[in-house]
Amino acid sequence: MRPKRMELMQRIQRYDFALYDLMLYLDTHPECREARALFARYRKERADVVREYVQHFGPIKALQTDTDKRWSWGEGPYPWEKEVN
Repeated sequence: MRPKRMELMQRIQRYDFALYDLMLYLDTHPECREARALFARYRKERADVVREYVQHFGPIKALQTDTDKRWSWGEGPYPWEKEVN
């Protein structure tokens, strides 16, 4: 995987981990304003990184495929395939 591609994918994975951890925390502390604000911030930042990844390297999920131009999801390699990792 090229350095920029790898960096973006790692950032997405870090946001996924942090967001999941915050979801678990908020399940037991739903009134914590700090955790809710952090969750909102990370969710936006993750979306920005995903948008950048998709723009440069293609979709991570089939739902991110631009069907207006053509269906490119099946062209691979997919983000989880060894050739891109």
